[in-house]
Amino acid sequence: MDRRSLIKHTGIAGVLAAGAAPAVFAQASIRWRLASSFPKSLDTIYGGAEVFAKAVRGMTNGRFEISVHAGGDLMPAFGVVDGVQGGTVEMCHTVPYYFYGKSPAFALGSAIPFGFNARQMSAWMLHGNGRKLMDEFYAGFNMVSFAAGNTGTQMGGWYLREIKSPSDFKGMKVRVGSGLVGDVMARLGAVPQNLPGAEIYQALQKGTIDAAEWVGPYDDQKLGFNKVAPFYYYPGWWEGGPEVDLFVNKKAFDGLSSDNKLIIEAAASIAHADMLAKYDALNPTALKQLVAAKTKVLPFSQSVMDAAFKASMEVFAHNDSINADWKKIYGDMRNFQRDQILWFRFAEARYDTFMSAQKI
Repeated sequence: MDRRSLIKHTGIAGVLAAGAAPAVFAQASIRWRLASSFPKSLDTIYGGAEVFAKAVRGMTNGRFEISVHAGGDLMPAFGVVDGVQGGTVEMCHTVPYYFYGKSPAFALGSAIPFGFNARQMSAWMLHGNGRKLMDEFYAGFNMVSFAAGNTGTQMGGWYLREIKSPSDFKGMKVRVGSGLVGDVMARLGAVPQNLPGAEIYQALQKGTIDAAEWVGPYDDQKLGFNKVAPFYYYPGWWEGGPEVDLFVNKKAFDGLSSDNKLIIEAAASIAHADMLAKYDALNPTALKQLVAAKTKVLPFSQSVMDAAFKASMEVFAHNDSINADWKKIYGDMRNFQRDQILWFRFAEARYDTFMSAQKI
């Protein structure tokens, strides 16, 4: 009896009993490429894409394979959105604010100065309007998005000289990852520079730039910034909880089966949780090592924080006036943030303030 006759006469139960299930349920293998914006040396932020790809492979028994390519391998680190939009690759792993030059609204999908912390960002995306609003925006670029990492609040960067007041930024060439932060820095008198992570060390070493921010102690130590810049400031007021995203070509995603779509979403969630936990686990030891190596870890002064806040609000108001997508999403984000700040003030902030003063 051939397979078609077997199915006709015995049904699926008979097929299973006959041991023919693998042939009946066989599905074509899928091979996708993922372009990262990050150097392979960073097992944290680049590693998030590998965690994602491994989860997809595991949940499909190897049927869905995603090869991960570091920034610059297939395309420039800041060219990955063009790659996904045009279908050169099926997906990328990046930080949305890198593409502020395409539209200011990109930054809202990741981090803005004095924005959400990591938990608040997840709350807005999952249980507010964040993901809905961002995907409506990304549809114009032929993409859908998934959270696939967060660094937590970042450090304020490495400086060749001290920053005691806002005036110290004047004329300073500062590497920043976001054009939005660049707009704010420019209002403080700095000259913003946009460089991929792999190029920062050399630029600092040669004095092409005077300062640079990346992520935090673990990554920054790996990249060797402490060897060329003595002053390490905190906090990174422009990145309270930056989300790292997967962008997927919409046509490619729509072509997936419903189970594979869910697998993409589930694997992204695994990568999202893993990255934040990894940074939280690894940063403390790296910070202690940096301090032991004579790095001068300093807080931004109140006057610097106040000036940065004022400059940020001016940039946000300007964006409201020139970009409808920004205005719509930013307004929703700030409304959500007001309640988040209220809640965190009562529980998290008081608890954290108390615990930071205790000796354990």
